[in-house]
Amino acid sequence: MASKHKMGYKCRIAGVMLLLLTSIAALIAVAVIQDTWRFLEYSKEYGIVIDAGSSRSNVYLYEWPGAKENETGIVTETLNCKVDGNAISDMKVNPELDDKTMAGFRKCMDIVTKTIPPTKHNSTRLFLGATAGMRLLQMKDEQRANNVLAKLRQYLSSLPFMFQNASVITGQEEGLYGWITVNYLMGNLVEKNMWNAYVRPQGAKTVGSMDLGGASTQIAFAVQDDLKGPDYLRVKLYGYPYNVYTHSFLCYGKNEAGKLVLEKVVQQSSNPKNITNPCYPKGFNTTKKASSIFESQCTKKPQNYDPNQELTFFGGGDSDSCGKVVKSIFDFKTCSSSQCSFNGVEQPPVTGDFLAYAGFFWTAMALQLNGTSHINHFNNSVRNFCHKNWATLNAQKNVKFIETHCYAGHYVFTLLADGYKFDTNTWKNINFQQQVKKTNIGWSLGYMLSMSNMIPSEVKKIPPMSNPVFAGLIFLFSALTIMTVVLVFIIFIRTCY
Repeated sequence: MASKHKMGYKCRIAGVMLLLLTSIAALIAVAVIQDTWRFLEYSKEYGIVIDAGSSRSNVYLYEWPGAKENETGIVTETLNCKVDGNAISDMKVNPELDDKTMAGFRKCMDIVTKTIPPTKHNSTRLFLGATAGMRLLQMKDEQRANNVLAKLRQYLSSLPFMFQNASVITGQEEGLYGWITVNYLMGNLVEKNMWNAYVRPQGAKTVGSMDLGGASTQIAFAVQDDLKGPDYLRVKLYGYPYNVYTHSFLCYGKNEAGKLVLEKVVQQSSNPKNITNPCYPKGFNTTKKASSIFESQCTKKPQNYDPNQELTFFGGGDSDSCGKVVKSIFDFKTCSSSQCSFNGVEQPPVTGDFLAYAGFFWTAMALQLNGTSHINHFNNSVRNFCHKNWATLNAQKNVKFIETHCYAGHYVFTLLADGYKFDTNTWKNINFQQQVKKTNIGWSLGYMLSMSNMIPSEVKKIPPMSNPVFAGLIFLFSALTIMTVVLVFIIFIRTCY
């Protein structure tokens, strides 16, 4: 009987000790979990990029979660505001027009300011990148270009954001950032898997990009790692390296190339008041000042040049002659490499799919083409358009610069077929497109993706338990521990007496 009594005490003591140890372990566990098992909550980050192009400026607002995937932020376009007024390369000439342009900037930046939470203003980086229009102005009048950028820096630095810089980006950068934009939007760089995590897509194939602006045109596509040269750039995105061929042709944007064509047409005419332009439709005529053609850095001033001289053009509506004069602005003969595009520029053979946007897309739309097409179909569409007279074309309402579409069609065809060497087999891989997933394609998104590599994220450590829950569990297990210690003390006292 006594042995059973002693056994009962031992069992009670063992049970109480187990409860004591469990309470202490639970108390320690709660404290450790709260301190070490914190997960990181990244605040939403914002970035502003102003694309100061040769025709106009656009303000883009981007956002991304601070938690970056393999060093690069997952960026989305939140806002696209078109700036009213002239391109910045036209500033510092007419004060009244400058005021309108600056008013356009203020209007867009007011919208951006209201869109970004006030608490994020001072951590939002602001960039302005000027492209080919300003590259040409730097060549023509470097002081005026510097004055334009200084005026914009003064304004942008007064805003409540982290203004970084207003600068002119290189053509190579413009091409590379366009390539990044295209492949990011198409999901070729990163995608979500079934676990909602971002991973590199299976196969990891990329798409080439072709951009046609007003003053320059760019081509960029991924190539083999062993290819090297001044036009090959190595870039790392989402933890993976890429070797990208990219080249920009200044003066071969749609507007500047058009001036090169007009220069050739003027040279072939002996009467400035009766110049036949085979690229204009029959029945169309227009008068231009010589300065509109020859004040460009892309053209050469003729002898006895008079900027105020009036040049009168009459439409010839001759597709074959238009094609010849367009080809004459290219040099397809000079090449010191195994393969060149034009003007002696080395280029590897085009491979894979390509997305042609901006001026390429609008030209294809004018020819009633979109998406993909066959090379012969595109060429025939250009020829058919050039044969239409002005009365027929002018009947189409709300179509801007329709008199230039014959030239533009021949220019795009010549650039792609004779320049970049797209043929019957590879032309069908070109997709003429302006947007991907409702986002406009351009260099600015790719620029923001690259810059997000360098922008730190604000991190807030979030404990796994809220403060009330943590305090309640600490109180519970502390109380159990104290009660267990008291109970052990009472059992020991009763055992002694």
